[in-house]
Amino acid sequence: MTSRIERNKKKIICIGTSTGGPRALQAVLTQLPKGLNASIVIVQHMPPKFTKSLADRLNTICEIDVKEAEDGETLKEGTAYIAPGGRHMTIVQTAARERVKILDSPPVNGHRPSVDVLFNSIHNLANFDKIAVIMTGMGADGAAGLVELKKDNNVFSIAESEESSIVFGMPNAAIATSKVDAIVKLNDIADSILNYMKKGT
Repeated sequence: MTSRIERNKKKIICIGTSTGGPRALQAVLTQLPKGLNASIVIVQHMPPKFTKSLADRLNTICEIDVKEAEDGETLKEGTAYIAPGGRHMTIVQTAARERVKILDSPPVNGHRPSVDVLFNSIHNLANFDKIAVIMTGMGADGAAGLVELKKDNNVFSIAESEESSIVFGMPNAAIATSKVDAIVKLNDIADSILNYMKKGT
């Protein structure tokens, strides 16, 4: 089913990546403009402590704000939240705003944080246009979550192309679900996101 974007909905971009992810995240996030009218939530497979230094480094070179996610914080537009290494990240909807919820539940697909856990929580958000991106990485984390996400009409999904992926495992698994709307080279992913968002302006 074709995805569609609606003007009156808030927007969220969810990204999953693993091997080669720090480079890929830098390529995408540095192309996103200050004042972006979307929140960004990211799972990068990493052990504890490393995600904080990754977020801090990206924050110094990006126009948007980049930080390691903290339990209970409210999502803000123009900010990217990276799941803390070794812990799952979910997004929950409260009466006021959407908040980060960090979990120490068992690994999923052998990973904690897991892309599937994040994507499944995004599926539960009401009144959002959603963009899902799966980039370079080993394994299939994110594929099952993408299938769940795509049960909604308002989801645009992107997989990184084999040509630019360091490891094509995760994007390939996503593509195999037939739920990917666009297969895009790394350096074109940000443009693909922004062009889709412009449809609702």
